[in-house]
Amino acid sequence: MLKKFFLVVCGSFVGVFLALLFFTLTAVIASFVIFGSMSSKMSPKIEKNSIMYVKLEGTLNERDGVGNTSMLSLMSNKGVSQSLSTLLKSLKIAKEEDKIKGIYLDCRGMASGMSSLYELREALKDFKKSKKFVYAYGDESIMQSDYYLASVADSIFLNPEGLVDVHGLAAATPYMKKLLDKVGVNMQVVRVGTFKSAVEPYMLESMSDANREQQEHYLGSLWSVISSDIAKSRDIDANRFAALTDSVMITMSSKELKANKLVDRICYRSEFEDKLRELTDVEKKDDLNLVSPGDLVSSNDDPLGTGGDIVAVLYADGEIYSGTNKGGGMTSVNNDGIYSEDFANLIRELQYNDDVKGLVLRVNSPGGSAFGSEEIWKALEDFKAAGKPFAVSMSDYAASGGYYISSGAQRIFAEPLTITGSIGIFGMIPNASNLFENTLGVKFEEVSTNTNAIAGTYYKPLTEQQTNALQQMVNRGYETFTGRCAKGRNVSQDSIKTIGEGRVWDAVTAKQIGLVDEFGGLEAAVKWVAKQAKLSDGDYSVNNYPNLEMSFLDLLNSMQGKKLEAEMQQRMGLFYNSYEQLQFVMRRDRMLCLMEPLEINF
Repeated sequence: MLKKFFLVVCGSFVGVFLALLFFTLTAVIASFVIFGSMSSKMSPKIEKNSIMYVKLEGTLNERDGVGNTSMLSLMSNKGVSQSLSTLLKSLKIAKEEDKIKGIYLDCRGMASGMSSLYELREALKDFKKSKKFVYAYGDESIMQSDYYLASVADSIFLNPEGLVDVHGLAAATPYMKKLLDKVGVNMQVVRVGTFKSAVEPYMLESMSDANREQQEHYLGSLWSVISSDIAKSRDIDANRFAALTDSVMITMSSKELKANKLVDRICYRSEFEDKLRELTDVEKKDDLNLVSPGDLVSSNDDPLGTGGDIVAVLYADGEIYSGTNKGGGMTSVNNDGIYSEDFANLIRELQYNDDVKGLVLRVNSPGGSAFGSEEIWKALEDFKAAGKPFAVSMSDYAASGGYYISSGAQRIFAEPLTITGSIGIFGMIPNASNLFENTLGVKFEEVSTNTNAIAGTYYKPLTEQQTNALQQMVNRGYETFTGRCAKGRNVSQDSIKTIGEGRVWDAVTAKQIGLVDEFGGLEAAVKWVAKQAKLSDGDYSVNNYPNLEMSFLDLLNSMQGKKLEAEMQQRMGLFYNSYEQLQFVMRRDRMLCLMEPLEINF
């Protein structure tokens, strides 16, 4: 009787589970169909006197498909994300499209890296050569990143109660040694490079003089570019703009902002859009003909041609890990990193693909695994040895391991606001013996056959012999790293060591010291590779790799992961970044080429 009861209960549970699974899958599939049909119906038609509407909101990703589907955004409660690649393509199309009369920048607060904004701003400047208008509007506030883009507009319009926040750059690094001491964890660090500061938060209570020196240098250089661009576009004296930046600009009234030439007109959004109606011959009672960047791109052919020959653009986006992504694919839609084995295999596929005539590696990475970086470097060297041109286009970051994989390129392109360098290496092993024994009351007893059978465990400190051995290993890694850079840059290894030492550089300085060849974005790198491969404009296509298409299971896992991440961020607040860094430390390789994680207030 009891056995039968348990069988009935278990059967009921299984039935309920299967029913819930069925209804969940059905709901998601139905949602895809509904949203797909809705998006097709809602897609505005490109008509005469249209305006390209750029909504500066959410996150700016490198390319389409990275954490960006309408379903994924809606179901994970995340803001809308858009891609730099789509925006740049749409601006080129809009410049030549007679039906597009101008651009409407809607400033709502878009999160982006500085180099990406620079590249987008340069594209807006190029669009203005068409003599079409570019207007920007801000309601509640125009944040600094949006203002950097808006400053290139013909006019900036602001709500009467709106604010403008331009404040300069600041980088905040959380130092956690006291916290680790309190919980009984000691970070055992071996490193090469005076400026290799990624380990500092775990071994020091405050910033070192060397780290402060490098941060002051590159932040100062980055802000020099940004402030100069804004002051020039707004026709404000550089010293005057510096004074305005230091005046707590966010507290200024809209009238003060206008008086100081920071905005041009004060009006409500409805009045601003009436102005756009006048410019495009649209009646006040009718809606504006607004066209999104995505719709504009999808309605036009690729301007770079569709020939049989291919210039491959390979995106190296995120932290570098050794091995393979067991979850599937070399990089997920969550942009959780670059997996060296998968990435190297794809490079080899491109090498042996006869249609691929050249490669642009688009790097947006702070580095990561030293072994993973070496594995990717070797695959790129093999590609180059096959006689195919290879260039690097640096995005926001191409530092440490990100520079390692870039160093062998025949031409390195970057933007003035790119952060690069950080040629250094370190190892870090947590020692939690105090936590286990004195706090938790857990004692580990050991039985071993050799002296170092238990080395590098979390519950026992390194011996002097083990520490010295690890230091020698790190030293070898640094010799390899600097050797790769010297070979790729065609300079002596000593000259690389002089500018190495783990120091982070802004791209303006990096170009002066030979780490970067040329200023320019992805398009410039593609054209260089095409020229080296003797390809004519229009006779080749540009294909992006890796493929970011998601399976149904990947989508479900991604939504679940994003939901959990959002909940943790909400509950932990400011402590989330520290928690995330500790988790990274526990799962990373022991030897790393990694730039310190920075919170740059932009």
